[in-house]
Amino acid sequence: MPRHTPVGWPPTSRRDLMVKSLWILVWLVFLSSPVEDLAGGHHSTAATVAGSCGLAVFVGVYLTMVFRNIGRPFSRGVVLGLGGILGILAPVLAYTLGSAWLGLFVYLAVAFGATLPLRAAYWAIPASALVMYLIGMRSAEKEARGLVVLVVLIGFAMTGVGQLVRTTIELRKARATVAQLAANEERLRLARDLHDLLGHSLSLITLKSELAGRMLPGHPEQAARQVADIEQVSRQALVDVREAVTGYRRPRLAAELAGAQAALAAAGVVAEVPHDPGLTGVPEEAESALAWALREAVTNVVRHSGADRCAVRLSRHETLDGPVLELTVEDNGSGGPGKGPGNGLTGLTERLHKAGGTLRAGRVRQGFRLVARVPAAPLTDVGSGA
Repeated sequence: MPRHTPVGWPPTSRRDLMVKSLWILVWLVFLSSPVEDLAGGHHSTAATVAGSCGLAVFVGVYLTMVFRNIGRPFSRGVVLGLGGILGILAPVLAYTLGSAWLGLFVYLAVAFGATLPLRAAYWAIPASALVMYLIGMRSAEKEARGLVVLVVLIGFAMTGVGQLVRTTIELRKARATVAQLAANEERLRLARDLHDLLGHSLSLITLKSELAGRMLPGHPEQAARQVADIEQVSRQALVDVREAVTGYRRPRLAAELAGAQAALAAAGVVAEVPHDPGLTGVPEEAESALAWALREAVTNVVRHSGADRCAVRLSRHETLDGPVLELTVEDNGSGGPGKGPGNGLTGLTERLHKAGGTLRAGRVRQGFRLVARVPAAPLTDVGSGA
């Protein structure tokens, strides 16, 4: 944890409050001249009382405007209103009470530089220095001439501090937004993984449970094999869920092809599934995306389509954007209920998009077809022929 509160953050402990208070008191050193002028008895009682009240109001407005605005910015109207009060009090007090009050213009320049927009500050700071010099010509031109440079330099230096504080606040907000987006993305990833994993595994468990129930009276040995398969699928589903939760789940296409063959066979669907996926040179992320696509497609065939035939094909194509690996899953079923894409296809589209791929799914004349494409590395390098 940081040992002090960063710039632009409100104090979070007593120590931070003391540090910021001491920093404020250092900046109040220029008030020593007005205070000494009031305590020295150089003015009438009415002027002394009026000057004391005016100084108290000036300091209160200044602290409110600068230090409150830096941590939690006021609206533009409030900033302009407070700046207007300071812009009136500083010339009036300096003009009526003498050159000892010219130091108030330093605070005026600090307030303008720290709180006003840059374009307004670039005009307000030189204007305040000019007003101070014109007032100082009446009583102490030499002192006013020396303060002009100080007012301008401190004012423009505070524009940089104000920009730093505003940038810090914006970065803090941006960091909070990025953290929220990362959390949302992680929730979406987990939802996609659990949907794809559990949908496939639970469908297979349901099918094998039904088979075991039908076989149990007359074929106990076959029913026992189905129950053993159910146990194996449930154990694998538990492993997959744990990997998905920890973020390490990357399915392999060869394993998904074997699983698709088993799931389709258990559902009584005649399957055409390639045995060798031919993944030489295919990036791991692209292979993982196709494996998820195959799992989702086979799950939909088993659960929704009512098909009795399903063909899975893998092929490579050369396109203008480079070589691609294409997975096609086509069945002769109805495509399932619903008029729009479900959660599975929506999540699958997002997965493929992250891998630089595309998804097309819809009814064809004799069933339903899903086509997933991902970029693949070229099989061979083509030379220049020189």
